[in-house]
Amino acid sequence: MALPALLAAFQILGAQGLDADLLAGPSLPQLPAITRQPQAVFLDRNGEVIGVRGGRYGPPEEIDRLPAYVPAAFVAIEDRRFWDHGAVDPVGMARALFADIASGRAKQGASTITQQLARNLFLTDQRTVSRKATEIVYALELERTYSKKQILGLYLSRVYFGEGAYGIEAAAQRYFARPARRLTVRQAAMLAALMKSPTEYDPIEHPDRSAERTALVLDAMVENGAITPGQRARALAETPHVYHVARQDDAQYFVDWADGQVNRLFPRLTRDIIVRTTLDLPLEATAGADARAMASAYHRAGVEQAAVVSLDPDGRVRAMIGGLDYATAPYNRAVLAHRQPGSSWKPFVYLTALESGLTPDTPEVDQPVTIDGWSPADYEPEFLGPITLQVALAKSINTVAAAVADQVGRDKVAAAAHSLGIVSPINLDPAMALGTTAVTPLEMAIAYDALGDGGHRVEAFGVEEVQETGGPVIWRHPAPVEPQVVQNPPLSELVGMMRTVLTEGTGTGAAIPGHDLAGKTGTTSDYKDAWFCGFTGGLTTVVWMGRDDDRPMVRVVGGSAPAGLWKEVMEEAMRRLPTGPIPEGPPPPAPDLTVAATGPAGAAAPPAGPAPAPSPTPAAPPPR
Repeated sequence: MALPALLAAFQILGAQGLDADLLAGPSLPQLPAITRQPQAVFLDRNGEVIGVRGGRYGPPEEIDRLPAYVPAAFVAIEDRRFWDHGAVDPVGMARALFADIASGRAKQGASTITQQLARNLFLTDQRTVSRKATEIVYALELERTYSKKQILGLYLSRVYFGEGAYGIEAAAQRYFARPARRLTVRQAAMLAALMKSPTEYDPIEHPDRSAERTALVLDAMVENGAITPGQRARALAETPHVYHVARQDDAQYFVDWADGQVNRLFPRLTRDIIVRTTLDLPLEATAGADARAMASAYHRAGVEQAAVVSLDPDGRVRAMIGGLDYATAPYNRAVLAHRQPGSSWKPFVYLTALESGLTPDTPEVDQPVTIDGWSPADYEPEFLGPITLQVALAKSINTVAAAVADQVGRDKVAAAAHSLGIVSPINLDPAMALGTTAVTPLEMAIAYDALGDGGHRVEAFGVEEVQETGGPVIWRHPAPVEPQVVQNPPLSELVGMMRTVLTEGTGTGAAIPGHDLAGKTGTTSDYKDAWFCGFTGGLTTVVWMGRDDDRPMVRVVGGSAPAGLWKEVMEEAMRRLPTGPIPEGPPPPAPDLTVAATGPAGAAAPPAGPAPAPSPTPAAPPPR
């Protein structure tokens, strides 16, 4: 259509103005359909945008919902007579078009905002006379079909601002972590400055160039009457904070996970939706920054990755850090990485023991032991001799945990772990007691959440409700079903044992004075994985640190970097979220006095006692 389009362009440029009759004429080709894929916009629990999935472009901006100076900044620098002329600026376009014809290719600009939109919607950036002519024709049809406000709103939703941001809403979130409706004059001018070259005027990579171009935009806004000289002066005095790493970047691990839930609910999305999630963005941002700082502090010891998961008592995910840098490594370790939990598995062993009739004060012996040819040993070289189960858990004694699991039955330990929420296959060899089953951080968070919420098993979720954009709510998360999976006294006894881990055991680095906390450290073979898992009333957090290549770290244990990171995340969480003492759980069942007094044959029932201690055998050094 190059020749007809070119002739139409010449006719229009030669006309006396662009009156309505000419634009309404039948000679223009039909406008191609304007298409965009549906989008899902994800919000955190407080309504902040944390991510977008689906089509690249958002819906057209509603110009009247933006401060007047925001669209005015783009008009002033890109097409200052936008509101007065039609699809093209005849004088400027004629000059540029004849220059292009003379050179045989398109070199000059003079494109109006409507022309830029036509190119963005329907054409490529190839610089040819034919493409320029077609651009003019499409621009004319856009002006005939849409109002100026609609054209400007569509333009602002489509243009590229650099750093992966398409449209002004995405750009405002990327650079300033705020919606477009809350942009300042200076911020609006900075974004308008990017139109000339998103790379050259990137405020992150080239702040000086960005500032120079922004001043030109502000000058143009004054000349166009969009702002006063006083507003310009105040804008130039402002120093906006530009996020070098998008505040929402850490949340992208969570958004990917939540998007999977949305895709299962709506496999064929046909309309834009708003997804309200469970995530607390400030906690997420703090957890991400803390994880990077802690990993950096331990980098020389081999720490290269980390994962964090925080759940509330109903299973709502409040934070999910799947790695240290989503842009370079979007693999979500919190959900997908199966790693050995080490000694953070031991609460499942001791829960089984308590449910079998043992108590925290049951005596055991830290001594050499061999089970089916396997001989565990402790982190410290000296054996402690006679100790209680409570001390064994607090000090993370491997020999006792292995012996107890063998006594009560490793199949029962596996059943207890499954009942709490572990879904990965559990091996039943003797080393299972020390956490050799590979599980995800999310699984561990679910299981520990049950212990910290009165023995109720939860299902982790991230989506609260889904709403059609501008329409009704089309889905809400049902009320959580939380079956009672742990009874008292075993629950309260185990929680008490886990409290001592932080007060006098391997997890003292995670202690926060004045708060009721319980948890467990975990370190695996050759220091390949280090964990801290724990809870307070109202929140459970699990931390994993290690390497993707499964190589050992240098003596990084659960009580060091993971405990420190857990403490930092929990301190922020307890400032932001409702927390309190750990729930006691259900009352213990009332004893059957008749059976207790007489027994099945009329005699007093014997009390349950501990299983016999294993016989001493040589030990080999294992992980802690």
